[in-house]
Amino acid sequence: MLPIFVDVALRKIMVVGRGTPAQQRLEYAHSAGAERIFLYVIDQDGWACHAEAVLYERLPDESEFQGASIVFIAGLPAIDAARMAAMARAAGALVNVEDVTDLCDFHVPALVRRGDLSIAVSTSGKAPALAQKLKTYLSDRFGPEWEGRVQRIAEARMHWRAQGASKDEVIMRTSKLMDQESWLEERAPL
Repeated sequence: MLPIFVDVALRKIMVVGRGTPAQQRLEYAHSAGAERIFLYVIDQDGWACHAEAVLYERLPDESEFQGASIVFIAGLPAIDAARMAAMARAAGALVNVEDVTDLCDFHVPALVRRGDLSIAVSTSGKAPALAQKLKTYLSDRFGPEWEGRVQRIAEARMHWRAQGASKDEVIMRTSKLMDQESWLEERAPL
């Protein structure tokens, strides 16, 4: 697996499925900043009507996968999921089929977001409960204050670089600031 973060703001993202699993994938895409989401759902029980996405209450045909960068498939019977994955992959999209690692090009990590700070935990789809447990552990240790800390370091970095500091010097100054303010000291258990 290649751990990367992809800017999905202007990419075509498709969510294909039903029920809560499809809804969770839609929310995941939104939380990552996706603005061009195409939602294909069956048996949606009304939740999708309020989604910020182009909504179709049916499964997509082969042509609708054209131009998609990422396709999430969730909550479908195995035969439908395999067929959707094959069409998406043939169109050049990266595919994630919930709980079917053999059909996945990528796995969805357990993710802690604190503004621009993202901490991802992956077990390559082999132990999702372990990834969730580690996410909870990290969430407790990296609280909401980290959003401001990232911004503070970003501003300091820009200032240091404008003063002519080298990359190594910026790293050293960042580490010194974090140590002085005890940012990585163990948080008290909740």
